[in-house]
Amino acid sequence: MRVRTETAERLRKRGFNAWWCFNCGTCTALCPMELGILPRELFRRAILGEDLSELAETVFSCLLCGLCEAFCPQEVGITQNVRILRELLVENVWKMA
Repeated sequence: MRVRTETAERLRKRGFNAWWCFNCGTCTALCPMELGILPRELFRRAILGEDLSELAETVFSCLLCGLCEAFCPQEVGITQNVRILRELLVENVWKMA
């Protein structure tokens, strides 16, 4: 798989901070939505520059309740990261229109 550094740079400029995640799984255990993809996997795929449109359903299913974030031992801004991913998805849709 090819890593798209421009995507990682766009995320970094917006304040995306999943780089501190060490995959403990606390966020997944606390999520009331039981999303189809784990937050840590979602963030990893975003950082690698994968096509976010494939992840849109998961990104927009998040309630942004903050339960995951409240107990994150690394203090990853999970809800902020999800908001950033939503912004990028919406921007990409407008580019295609």
